[in-house]
Amino acid sequence: MMMFMSLVDVVLSRRSIRRYEQKNIPKDVLDRILEAGRQAPSAANRQPWHFIVITDYEIKKELSKGLFNRHIKDSAFTVVGCAYTGLWHIGTRKWSIVSTSIALQNMVIAAWAMGVGSCWIGDFGEDKIKQLLSIPDKWKVVALVSFGYPAEKPKAKSRKPIEKIVSFNKF
Repeated sequence: MMMFMSLVDVVLSRRSIRRYEQKNIPKDVLDRILEAGRQAPSAANRQPWHFIVITDYEIKKELSKGLFNRHIKDSAFTVVGCAYTGLWHIGTRKWSIVSTSIALQNMVIAAWAMGVGSCWIGDFGEDKIKQLLSIPDKWKVVALVSFGYPAEKPKAKSRKPIEKIVSFNKF
């Protein structure tokens, strides 16, 4: 019997996963993860994102040639999140990276709720990725996120006390 966690439990229990089982993600699960990203809020509802889902092993292998991204090649899939930075009203254009990040985080949380692990990746050469994946000039690679069924159970990392990071009404 499948057990569902509350949304808060999902958020609080999520961990970065860097070791994945060699198991495909069913299409319906992948579709739900992508739909969670599509439904994310964005500035002026511009939805300034484009997501490239990488399932091809050779491309994943090419993307995993850094120090902190070697696990990409073992993921079931990796999402390359891109934000539109072309001409729009300046007020919404400057928020495109934030909006795209929110959409990627929606995917991460939705995946975890369905038992799929993920890891945000910032170790990449944007020019190399743009060339490899034919990403147009007016798009910025915000982040890569690898996904797969966890082959590890990382423990919670220490966090700063809430009193050090939160204040009310003034800094």
